[in-house]
Amino acid sequence: MAAELHVELVAADRQVWSGEATLVVARTTSGDIGVMPGHQPLLGVLESGPVTIRTSDGGTVVAAVHGGFISFADDKLSLLAEIAELSDEIDVQRAERALERAKTEADASAERRAEVRLRAVSGN
Repeated sequence: MAAELHVELVAADRQVWSGEATLVVARTTSGDIGVMPGHQPLLGVLESGPVTIRTSDGGTVVAAVHGGFISFADDKLSLLAEIAELSDEIDVQRAERALERAKTEADASAERRAEVRLRAVSGN
């Protein structure tokens, strides 16, 4: 049996995803990090960015995450996000409109949120 880690992706308002994975990639204030089973314990601050979860069954889950914390110990990974959306929950047209509006209003944080949502949908 392949090594696994248990992942909990939780937003302030709900549990977004929970399950077994072989790899999780997230963006922290120190840069991108990949966590696999057996990783050293860690605690970090999440930056806005896509989180990619390679599930134990060979699938991939991508979420747009905006702020929060990442914690790993004993093959349990917790992603506690201020806001998190799975890529299949994101309305692409709405995100594109939000991006255009943010650019027009020169709202850098809104622009970043919209870009992250679109990157999560495209898998980049």
